[in-house]
Amino acid sequence: MRIGVIAPPWLPVPPPAYGGIEAQVDYLARGLADAGHEVLLAARAGSTCSVELVAGTVPAAGVPIGDCVTELAHVVRAYAAFVDVDLVHDHTITGPLCRRRRAGLPVVSTCHGPVHGDLDTVYRAMAAEVGLVAISAAQASAAPDVPFAAVIHHGLDVSAVPVGAGSGGYVCFLGRFSPEKGVREAILIARAAGIPLRIGAKMREASERDYFEGCIRPLLGRDAEYVGELDAAAKYELLGGAMALLNPIRWSEPFGLVMIESLAAGTPVVVTPNGSAPEIIEDGVTGFVRDLRLLPEVLPRATELDRATCRAAAETRFSAVRMVAEHLTLYRTVVAEQGACGKGPGQRPTARVPVSGVPG
Repeated sequence: MRIGVIAPPWLPVPPPAYGGIEAQVDYLARGLADAGHEVLLAARAGSTCSVELVAGTVPAAGVPIGDCVTELAHVVRAYAAFVDVDLVHDHTITGPLCRRRRAGLPVVSTCHGPVHGDLDTVYRAMAAEVGLVAISAAQASAAPDVPFAAVIHHGLDVSAVPVGAGSGGYVCFLGRFSPEKGVREAILIARAAGIPLRIGAKMREASERDYFEGCIRPLLGRDAEYVGELDAAAKYELLGGAMALLNPIRWSEPFGLVMIESLAAGTPVVVTPNGSAPEIIEDGVTGFVRDLRLLPEVLPRATELDRATCRAAAETRFSAVRMVAEHLTLYRTVVAEQGACGKGPGQRPTARVPVSGVPG
């Protein structure tokens, strides 16, 4: 197939540092190409993904991530460039509702964020025309009225991640400075457990800087150190040396890429039971999934868990090869049904494409 892929316009593909969606688009686009398909990628200017690229978007200075006008202009250009593709996989919110596309063109769209409130309405409308992909069973179950075509977990190139010994004498937090990510709680939990914490986190937006200055900086000290926003090499070095990834998320996170990155490095994950965490981490095997108040108690026990088992979980359950194969199964179904009846994916039966190891 010739497949058009649309990334959001905010960060290059792959991202230089923080950027979970862009990292997934990169793994998927390169994996599709490795599987013998032609890929045309629309992404921000400066993207270096090794597939054919559409002329990239450059968001105006000061435009916040999520600005709908910037995203709409990006997807209009993308669909205009997809004149000869067999299918489009759109990773934006507004793109699948864009009408400037070839009549009957099959479209698959991944929901990367929460599906509730007004977004529930948007995705229900979108499902009438496109095949929607949920990134976890937790995300899909939170929107029972949205007819998802498949549940497909994220993946990564596990072979490119070095396995660490966990001998650094610290635990780590990775993410961004936002209350729902739980970085303040991570400092307090690690301090209560008597284990040093190293924090790698994104701090670019005004809200992130405000949260850092008001809530995080006063808590930093010799036992809680902010080491900056890390590129891939530094991130995996930090994870590899950590006894555990401490991830006390405070919201129903649809996936949590950092957890599978940690498993790939052989590092157990200590996490609250919110969102997709119980799908990703096997309690007592690849980490501990416990209520917030119990995390200081179980955090020191992370050293009892087998790091080889963590790595094996990443290899068997969260590889990019598995993710690409599951997407191709969905693509073929959508293209076949589109050709058979001349109707959009949303007009087919809503039975989900089977996904190994995923409920639903």
